[in-house]
Amino acid sequence: MSSAIPVVICDDSKMARKQMSNALKGWNVEVTYAEHGLEGLEAVRAGKGDILFLDLTMPIMDGYQVLERIRRDDLPTMVIVVSGDIQPEARNKVMSLGALEFIKKPIDGDTISNVLNNYGLLSELEPGQVNERMSDSDIAISLKDYYQEIANVAMGHAADRLARLLNVFVHLPIPKVELMDIEELAMTITGQGTSTSVISQGFISPGIAGEAIILFNDSSYQDIAKLLKFEGELNTTTERELLTDISNVLIGAFLNSLATQLDLTVSQGAPAILGQHCAMPDFISRKQPWKKSLSIEISYNIQDHNIDCDLLLLFTEDSLPALNERASLFT
Repeated sequence: MSSAIPVVICDDSKMARKQMSNALKGWNVEVTYAEHGLEGLEAVRAGKGDILFLDLTMPIMDGYQVLERIRRDDLPTMVIVVSGDIQPEARNKVMSLGALEFIKKPIDGDTISNVLNNYGLLSELEPGQVNERMSDSDIAISLKDYYQEIANVAMGHAADRLARLLNVFVHLPIPKVELMDIEELAMTITGQGTSTSVISQGFISPGIAGEAIILFNDSSYQDIAKLLKFEGELNTTTERELLTDISNVLIGAFLNSLATQLDLTVSQGAPAILGQHCAMPDFISRKQPWKKSLSIEISYNIQDHNIDCDLLLLFTEDSLPALNERASLFT
């Protein structure tokens, strides 16, 4: 049997690294894990990555920066991008930077095999030898890791919907996932001014309930109107309509992706504007009736436009047992 092919899996998500390693089981590969782009780049320089599976949204050095450095330094690796950011511009950009292929998360073994086969790589990856470092026990997955990764995928789907609707590119952060007292929640939100508009949409599924909240900085109204091709006068009524339209897209796409990953059927309530030109921290502490919440926070920023918003997904305390039971099936 030929020597193992060196492969680097570069992703800040433990869950994603485990999914990728599981997809490669059975192939004659030697896997090195990297938690951020700089670490992945160093592994490639060290000769550990004939094939590099690369995430885009990572700390220290993101996937775009890694691709730029690989091209600049002419490093010998074949890059397959694996990302939850599925916006058309994201795919076009990574392909222009030299990526071999773009795979959307969550991945599975058949998808990886098809891509490797399309580029004639399966003949190199002979079956029959499983690297010991690729066992499930190598990557311990916590519940927080699981929620972080499903939030990352759902975030990408929501951004894709918005990007296609408005013909824009949405910059995506690393989602913040925390279990905390509701009184502490307002202090964790960043990027918002003192004047904020808030829209909410409740959701429910068997054993699970919560609220999705979008917070827009009031300075975003003019650009929101421009992107939605609204040419009338901006007043309280028209501002509410614009907020409802854009929030429907983000919340609906996020919840649909989340429900698919959790194998749930989620019913959504009608969106409601809970405050305009208000102080958001006071709103958070006043609104929620439960003491603790699993919170997912994502800050969206639209390139070349003055639009910044936070999406908060808050699950009730009573939802945690059902959520954790589902998560335990994957961790």
